Amino acid sequence: MTRIDGRFAPEALSLLRIVAALIFLLHGSSKLVGFPPSPMPLPPAGSFMWIGGLLELVGGLMLLIGLFSRPVAFLLSGEMAVAYWMFHAPKSTFPSVNGGDAAILFCFVFLLIAAAGPGPWSLDAASRRKRAVIATEDATGEPLP
Repeated sequence: MTRIDGRFAPEALSLLRIVAALIFLLHGSSKLVGFPPSPMPLPPAGSFMWIGGLLELVGGLMLLIGLFSRPVAFLLSGEMAVAYWMFHAPKSTFPSVNGGDAAILFCFVFLLIAAAGPGPWSLDAASRRKRAVIATEDATGEPLP
């Protein structure tokens, strides 16, 4: 029997973040700029759908590159919870019937990222690595004793 040891879990978390963010920002770009084309008309500026599209586009881009990942993921998780309960749940109790499957999945994927972090392939992780190197060097770049 093969044992899975979690050796690639950090990289898998980065991949999950990148793919989810890419799909998510496409939802936002579809709402705000009509690409990719959607059967729904562009929402009026300031409406709930427009604000949601803005969060999806900007937040999705930030998550894609892994910038401020934890707070952004937490905010987007909340957005998806609100979207589910406001727009999907009133249609039916069942997500497979009310079209809320994606909202639920995004909500919990983003909640995981908020809790676990963005993984090693992110600007957040690169910034942490840089700060760790700086903390071990003096002003001339020599290692501290």
